[in-house]
Amino acid sequence: MPILRLAYTTLFLIALLAVFQLWSQVGGQGHLDLVPWYLKLVLGGGAAFATVKATAAAVAHDRVWNGRTLRWAGILLALLIGCGLATYYEHLYGEGDEDQEQAVSLAPPMRPAHAASMLRCHTISCSGRT
Repeated sequence: MPILRLAYTTLFLIALLAVFQLWSQVGGQGHLDLVPWYLKLVLGGGAAFATVKATAAAVAHDRVWNGRTLRWAGILLALLIGCGLATYYEHLYGEGDEDQEQAVSLAPPMRPAHAASMLRCHTISCSGRT
C-alpha cells in the first residue's frame, strides 16, 4: 500500500504540472497571468486532485470505467471548463495592453472658447482680459 500512495502522490504532481501547462498553452500565458491566484489554486489543484481520484477509482474496481471513475472524470471536465471560463473572463474584462493605454492628462480639459482666448492672450500681450 505505501508504494501505491507514492504513485498517487507522483501522479498528483505530474497532473498539476500538466494542468497548468495545458492551461497556459490553450488559454494563453498572458491571460493566465491575469487570473487571480486563488482561482488558479482551486481550479488547477482541483483538476489534479480529480485526476488522481479518477485513477484511484479505476484501479480499485475490476472494470476501469465504473461509476466512481466516471463521476471523477465528470468533475475533472467541469473543473477544466471552469479554467476555460476564468481565462475567457480575463480575456474579455482583464487589463488591457500597456501600449494601448491613452496618455492621461493631469490638466482638466479646456473648453474650446477658453482655449482660443488663452491662445490669443499668449500671442498678443494680454493684460488679463479675455
